[in-house]
Amino acid sequence: MPRFSLAAAFVVAGALSAHAQTNPGQTNPSQMNPSQETAAPAPVPAAPATLDNSLRPTFVAQQPDEMVTSKLIGLSIQNGANETIGTVADLVLDPQFSVKSYVVGVGGFLGIGTKYVSIAREAVTITRVDDKTVKAVIQTDRDQLRAAPEYIYLGQPQPDRTGSTAKP
Repeated sequence: MPRFSLAAAFVVAGALSAHAQTNPGQTNPSQMNPSQETAAPAPVPAAPATLDNSLRPTFVAQQPDEMVTSKLIGLSIQNGANETIGTVADLVLDPQFSVKSYVVGVGGFLGIGTKYVSIAREAVTITRVDDKTVKAVIQTDRDQLRAAPEYIYLGQPQPDRTGSTAKP
């Protein structure tokens, strides 16, 4: 019997609370007094925020004729005789963010004693061998690269004449 009376109490309480609620957007005219007639309209439900088309980012996919820089950094540069004469260590970009030159590490062993030189973009031929492999070729030899002036990164100290500055 206590279960039945408890269930009946919940049903009655639910019915009373449902009857007591009114739709907040509608007002019963018989319950309004004159001061309520000038009240602001009920708020409109919010819509999710969306970006205006002019603010949307533009997403692009890599095209078959495009190359990403991650494939160039660390790329071995070969001469016409297929001898590896250096490794691309960095790219220098012009103010329009186009590649101006390749910073190439020459000489040294495991980064120790490596000299960095900047080679103009036009002097290096980069070709795609397949979807995963690219090849860089320059028409020079290792001795000419070692004799080239050292590339100094902005903000780095000038090299002492007995050694080489380290790449940042």
